[in-house]
Amino acid sequence: QVQLVESGGGLVQAGGSLRLSCAASGNIYSINAMGWYRQAPGKQRELVAAITSGGMTDYADYADSVKGRFTISRDNAKNTMYLQMNSLKPEDTAVYYCNADILPTRNSRSYYRYWGQGTQVTVSS
Repeated sequence: QVQLVESGGGLVQAGGSLRLSCAASGNIYSINAMGWYRQAPGKQRELVAAITSGGMTDYADYADSVKGRFTISRDNAKNTMYLQMNSLKPEDTAVYYCNADILPTRNSRSYYRYWGQGTQVTVSS
């Protein structure tokens, strides 16, 4: 079994910072892409940032709304991904979810996408 566990959410004032973590555990042979999504009340879940490891280089992509404020990173040795969120705005308030495309075993035929349970981020004005 594979588990993704997010942590680091909370309440912060506008202009503040938070760092989210997403730790993957269980049957993991390889992790391809990982990403952060968020869902605000009454809105659809949206992609915030994604990261793919390409050998010695990680490739990151961001939603326009967070470019320049958020930074995604990963520690492959720890199967953990991070989201550093700076200059937070009230509109960043949402439940943040992480996902990962995981190859469970060496003999698995394909990668499977797993999701975490979400962590609440609330930014007050």
